[in-house]
Amino acid sequence: MFYNIKVKDYIRVPPNMFNTTKKEAVLKNIKSTYENYVSKEFGFVLNVVDIGEIKEGVIVPGDGAGFYETEFELLTFKPELNELVYGRIRDITDFGAFVDLGGIEGMVHISQSMDDFVSFSKEKVLQGKKTNQSLKVNDRCKARIIAVSYKDLNNPKIGLSMRQEGLGKLEWLEQQQMEEAAKKEAK
Repeated sequence: MFYNIKVKDYIRVPPNMFNTTKKEAVLKNIKSTYENYVSKEFGFVLNVVDIGEIKEGVIVPGDGAGFYETEFELLTFKPELNELVYGRIRDITDFGAFVDLGGIEGMVHISQSMDDFVSFSKEKVLQGKKTNQSLKVNDRCKARIIAVSYKDLNNPKIGLSMRQEGLGKLEWLEQQQMEEAAKKEAK
């Protein structure tokens, strides 16, 4: 789920940035501190949306930097269990597919890629034995989040499934809808 979060923090502005405006210096330091930041509380910080009030700064003796109490907004993505997400297959390995969810990556284990016996080919394709459906790099898909782990904040994990009804490669879902519509018309 995407969130717009308001944060209040003391932002450090080093002396070599005193020649820029206060807002520019604070914004640059907020971006360097918070963009691509990952935490269990916020999820994935994607962008600094806006800067609110910047209070008067305080210079800390011995450091020389200015510290400004600042309010700002962050755009975050906090994956939640059972949430539906859309993405594009970035890579396929013998154990599953890596899905780009828009700057964040999730993984679909081969057993969760489709409701079929799945094989992996050297051409980086996952192929269903009965359905003959295939997944390859750049395919767009719809998946459900089934696991989220922040154990290693440098490499958080998002587990995905495409085995349930209404999930999978978007082409499969479109084909399924057309077949259902044709059945309704035939009645």
